[in-house]
Amino acid sequence: MQIGLFIPCYIDHLFPDVGLATVEVLESHGVEVDFPTRQTCCGQPMANTGCIEDTRPFAERFLEIFRDYEYVVCPSGSCVSMVRHHYDAYLAGRPGFEELKRKTMELCEFLIDVLGIERIAGSFPHRVGLHNSCHGHRELRLGASSELVIRPFNKVRKLLASIDGIQLTELSRPDECCGFGGTFAVNEEAVSTMMGMDRLRDHEQAGSEVITAADMSCLMHLDGLIRRNGKPLRVMHVAQIFAGRSLPGSSQAKGLRK
Repeated sequence: MQIGLFIPCYIDHLFPDVGLATVEVLESHGVEVDFPTRQTCCGQPMANTGCIEDTRPFAERFLEIFRDYEYVVCPSGSCVSMVRHHYDAYLAGRPGFEELKRKTMELCEFLIDVLGIERIAGSFPHRVGLHNSCHGHRELRLGASSELVIRPFNKVRKLLASIDGIQLTELSRPDECCGFGGTFAVNEEAVSTMMGMDRLRDHEQAGSEVITAADMSCLMHLDGLIRRNGKPLRVMHVAQIFAGRSLPGSSQAKGLRK
């Protein structure tokens, strides 16, 4: 199986190891990974700020580049959600678009729903708290939302729990927003900060040593609050844990400092 690897712009520029870890995880399960170098941002930042016509070329380019792959895999729930739930405004009726939506997948759902992976090899002997990012949790249904009366499930947690030595902590509010929301964190800085600090307190009371998620954007927001407030926490994308990375320093983003 050959997949097209879609790497979000912020991972490409700030957290390249997450992309490399994603490749390692996929290849370790027999997947042939192709990275089309012509890819660009999915257009989500522009769409979120109401710049509809500025978003259209990004959607059209995405369709052109990725339409012929068997699957498109991305280590970001929010970017996958942009394609599957918000590209209709730009691409509805285009040849290949409906198929593209069906085959564009977040890393964890691809591992479980397509490859049928039940267990991730390796060891990670740390106390880990899972942050269920909003787009992945509620739009992609990577897990059961607490506001719905349905049978509990969580694809990301299932894979994490299979790793030897890991201790998954129990949060009091397991699927609450961290406050990032892209441009929301800029336009509503105070509210965003308070929401992020609430999440950190929840992880602290649960005894988390590491906070992980399927969205590096949420972790970027939380890591900024961790560094500025001197919190004894670390952040790692799930792909980095799956790939056997060791516990990092307080900041993963190269070039970012207090």
